[in-house]
Amino acid sequence: MVTQHTYVGHVWRVRHAEDGAVIASFAAGTETKVAVIKDGLQPPRVLKDHVDSMTKRQANSTGNDSTFIRDNNVWYRDLDGRETQLSTNGTADSPFSNFTYYSPSRKFAVVFQTTPEQNHLVYQVESSPRDQLQPRLKQFQYLKPGDKVQIDRPRMFDLTAKKEIPTDDALFQNPYRINPLSGVGWNEDGTEFRFVFNQRGHQVLRVVGINTQGRVRAVLEETSDTFIDYAHKLFYLEVGNYTNEMIWASERDGWNHLYLYDLEKGEVKNQITKGEWVVRSVERVEAGARRVWLKVFGAVPGQDPYYAHLARVNFDGSDFKILTEGDGSHVWSFSPDRKTFTDTWSRMDMAAKTVTRDSETGKELGVVQEDNLDWLIWPVPERFAAPGRDGSTQIYGLIFRPMDMDNSTKYPVIESIYAGPQDFFVPKEYMTHTEAHHLANEGFVVVLIDGMGTNWRSKAFHDVCHKNLKDAGYPDRIAWMKSAASTRPWMDLDRVGVYGTSAGGQSAMAALLFHNDFYSVAVADSGCHDNRMDKLWWNEAWMGYPVDQSYEESSNVVNADKLKGNLMLVVGELDTNVDPASTMQVVNALNSRDKDYDLLFMPGEEHGVGGYSSYAIRKRNEFLYRHLKGEERPR
Repeated sequence: MVTQHTYVGHVWRVRHAEDGAVIASFAAGTETKVAVIKDGLQPPRVLKDHVDSMTKRQANSTGNDSTFIRDNNVWYRDLDGRETQLSTNGTADSPFSNFTYYSPSRKFAVVFQTTPEQNHLVYQVESSPRDQLQPRLKQFQYLKPGDKVQIDRPRMFDLTAKKEIPTDDALFQNPYRINPLSGVGWNEDGTEFRFVFNQRGHQVLRVVGINTQGRVRAVLEETSDTFIDYAHKLFYLEVGNYTNEMIWASERDGWNHLYLYDLEKGEVKNQITKGEWVVRSVERVEAGARRVWLKVFGAVPGQDPYYAHLARVNFDGSDFKILTEGDGSHVWSFSPDRKTFTDTWSRMDMAAKTVTRDSETGKELGVVQEDNLDWLIWPVPERFAAPGRDGSTQIYGLIFRPMDMDNSTKYPVIESIYAGPQDFFVPKEYMTHTEAHHLANEGFVVVLIDGMGTNWRSKAFHDVCHKNLKDAGYPDRIAWMKSAASTRPWMDLDRVGVYGTSAGGQSAMAALLFHNDFYSVAVADSGCHDNRMDKLWWNEAWMGYPVDQSYEESSNVVNADKLKGNLMLVVGELDTNVDPASTMQVVNALNSRDKDYDLLFMPGEEHGVGGYSSYAIRKRNEFLYRHLKGEERPR
């Protein structure tokens, strides 16, 4: 099994190792999934849905709704068939939608009035279609930072009095998204409709309640001077019947933790988890027993803070217990009766070990399997940690050495980079990572590092990326490599290269713009080189809204005149994840500044072509070899 860290909406394509044929495609969702690929499957179909469409509101309509939409407005139909118009302000530009949320008594209803998002079409020319000679024009909807998003405005209707109940929208203006709480919105007794309001710019997140008299209140609120990581850390769950309690995740104390809220009073009853570690996800909530099962990072002192462990805690914060044991990153699965679970853990330098444990105590009941790495033909990756830019915060990474390494020889260093703030990049559970090993075996030291600005450490660690994607954790990466090389003389820091894809492509080029006194070679694949050219949801999450000067400051296009070193750009003609024009605007900027570079343009190919095309991989490796070793790579 191969574990791949990803993020919601990212589409992965699986190719055959021998001929490069696509055999599967996989779209990442909000939960960990296992993809099993078997012989004889049909070719994968192209996934065309926009990322933002993956999250849909759930309406509790019955199919026999007493409300309906006519001419963009809300109407009501009595049991005797009499029809009454309830709203008058719906227009073609701001119609009422078919999403209707009825109170439990069906005496009240909330209907969303919607102003659609703007049209922003990206055009591409497929130069070499397989089924025809002439080029084909393609287009697709693709919002970019600063564009107008869909605006939802919930409106309350009294179905007995047959009229709208006036409400003040001051607490939910300028939304990025509005989602009814728990999918249905209404509290148990039907007196209040509640929804999660995420303000554009992601610095305000609140639960808003509208009662049946039209009173609007903030049930709870999160604010941040930087950003709220709504896409990865937003968690809320109403618990029990008529308890008016909700579990809510927040980074308000500097770490991602859980809080128990009284929804009636709009107050925190207590903090459920606390400490200098983070809740990665909620695995299970037992409302009756009033306890929560969690996946946690960094809760075991002395271990890599990215290692996952299973823990359990009571709603009141008492009896916090880690149920897994072993220095490594853990995955688990419960028996049908949940009395026991299997616990498997591994590290990049340790094969997996699997045991069974008692679910209540975590006590080991028996060993199921214990693997080893004796079969490896190449050196086991070395885990290494060193202080980052501040001299104190530990930065974690991996070192891959050549198979036939000579300790008296100095080897050029190549960093494989991905600094996207949505996750961390360095693998923790054991995986073969053939790409890094193959590259190392050509006579390089290959390193993978997670610098500041990446996810799942402290809030301060993450905040480094805010309006600052050009940073990419480089001061930490450079400090880490210098520390590693101080006791590993075979690491030649006078010859350092870097390569990456997507956000990693942006970062790879940025190395030669902002840190060209350390890096001298870079390969940038499918890069989002100017965040104003990339998809709205991802870039506004970190760079903020409205679009401001920080976007220009992080732009590889704007800063192209700073290029120093050897750069190779790679782009797929039909990339629908990152607009290929982003790379071509870099090309134009470099041309206008009389800069030398290499460009690999791949007709008919998609996002990340530099990592899946055997031709592109060969050209990348040849480029790195030529400029780091001063000679041509053997064919």
